[in-house]
Amino acid sequence: MPKPRFKRAPIKALRPTQLTVGLLEVEVKRRRLEALRPDAREAFLEAHPMPVVIGPAGRLYITDHHHLARALHDEGVEDILVTIIGDLSMVERDAFWGVMDNKRWVYPYDAKGERRHFKDLPKSITELKDDPFRSLAGELRRSGGFAKDTTPFSEFLWADFLRRRVERKRIEKSFASALEQALLLAKSFDADYLPGWCGASSVQSS
Repeated sequence: MPKPRFKRAPIKALRPTQLTVGLLEVEVKRRRLEALRPDAREAFLEAHPMPVVIGPAGRLYITDHHHLARALHDEGVEDILVTIIGDLSMVERDAFWGVMDNKRWVYPYDAKGERRHFKDLPKSITELKDDPFRSLAGELRRSGGFAKDTTPFSEFLWADFLRRRVERKRIEKSFASALEQALLLAKSFDADYLPGWCGASSVQSS
């Protein structure tokens, strides 16, 4: 099995593979980074390299940790450690996104949960749009609503589940109230198909 390849890269050079982040989620991560001593922050970054795929023209496409990357940028960090999980530099440009999609390395859905064309993906971490339901999903996981899971883009799946059941105005008016509703929804059997579901283990007999 080949060893992972690591290198340092400018955050601004990383190309996103999703359209949105939860900006409240970004702020949570930024505050945690801000609270770390310089040596502790460096140790944290060394332990959490950003996974990237090399694409046409040698561009680096980040496939996970978009929130952390944005938080680091907002904290003034200019370059970070990345780990190369795939090299598709030899793939023709018009076939590149098809390969990325097949490998589940891209999530081209907007803040309404609607699939968009790959050309709509932002060119920089700073161009990612806000999806408040992704922030709600992140806080839901931290509050024990569901378990962390290795399924790609699992928290976006939860965000889409919540999007169909929680009013956006409720999130904007009272995030705590929206989280309380989300916690109840997360324990329901409506959510049992989602990754990391922690609801009842069996249906109660009638």
